[in-house]
Amino acid sequence: MAEAQAFAATDGGFRAAYAAGGAWGDTTQACLEALGELQAGANLGFVYATDALSGDLQRVVEKLRHSTGIANWVGTVGTGISACGVEIHDRPALAVLVGAFAEDGFRVFEPIADGLEDFTAAHGAWIEKRAPYFGIVHADPRAANLPGLLAGLSAQTASFLVGGLTASRGEMAQIAGRVSHGGLSGALFSPDLQVVTGLTQGCSPIAPPRVVTEADENVVMTIDNRPAVEVFNEDIGELLAHDPSRIAGYIFAAFPISQSDTGDYLVRNLTGIDPENGWLAVGHLVSPGDRIMFCRRDHDAAVADMKRMLVDVKRRAERPPRAGVYYSCVARGPHLFGSDSEELKMIRDELGDLPLVGFFANGEISHDRLYGYTGVLALFL
Repeated sequence: MAEAQAFAATDGGFRAAYAAGGAWGDTTQACLEALGELQAGANLGFVYATDALSGDLQRVVEKLRHSTGIANWVGTVGTGISACGVEIHDRPALAVLVGAFAEDGFRVFEPIADGLEDFTAAHGAWIEKRAPYFGIVHADPRAANLPGLLAGLSAQTASFLVGGLTASRGEMAQIAGRVSHGGLSGALFSPDLQVVTGLTQGCSPIAPPRVVTEADENVVMTIDNRPAVEVFNEDIGELLAHDPSRIAGYIFAAFPISQSDTGDYLVRNLTGIDPENGWLAVGHLVSPGDRIMFCRRDHDAAVADMKRMLVDVKRRAERPPRAGVYYSCVARGPHLFGSDSEELKMIRDELGDLPLVGFFANGEISHDRLYGYTGVLALFL
């Protein structure tokens, strides 16, 4: 029988549970039993499954819907899931959060694949009436023009988006009322739901931002009118510059976000070094005038920034949170924090045993952008 555990909010109408270790039916049943009797008015559920259950997701959702009476479910698949201070990877597992939201205070939408025309036709009247300001979204990492879809959805609805990209070695499935594939889906929320969000980077800058002065697509040729590799070697230090084998997975390029008041930056992989020409290739389209800096990714940097983020969201919350969702990169978790659910324990230690679920994603979403190596937290107040 699958192991299971649950946490319920003392007030505020949220419950969360997880179950792991069995076939889809046993795992789902254990999760339902851990949830117990739902609060009156429960009308929306979030469900995240490890990719071991990706082929069974339709049956999981049908069982959840039938057993709880909740028609509306949103979620997706990750290589790992998180709930109640615990991470589960590489075995069948489910994490479920259910809540009682304001009547007509949310709207679930199916995947947006190309443009926003069909989405606007289906939900425009509700958006105009309820003025959503927050959304929880999931997306297929293979979706075309995903950055454009995120920016367009955020702008059209005036919503701050959080979420992540499906991460699966099986089906790339999303849940938005039903199980579907491709595009961008999720739920929008009216101001009836008060939310505080936070973003934590898995990296820390090792030098100040500089200016790209010559570039071609993803190749940075000069920085501050000097060969890019020369500046790079200067910033990372002599030890690493003389041993490039230590750079992979440790040193990254970062691009500060213009007009960000929190110092946010997008972290991208270094994909090539051309010492002969003095060029750097990065996993990002670069133009002259862009700002660039270099950062390191390691356990100490990730822990320090996680603590900073948790203190900040706790300070900004007007009262103790009732529940939350957390989306972390597949490169974090055990790879960065260790094998004992350290990342989720940090959340629990700072915020308490609140009902919280999430998954390990192939890219994270905050506001209207795609990030990497980050953790994105949203707390329901």
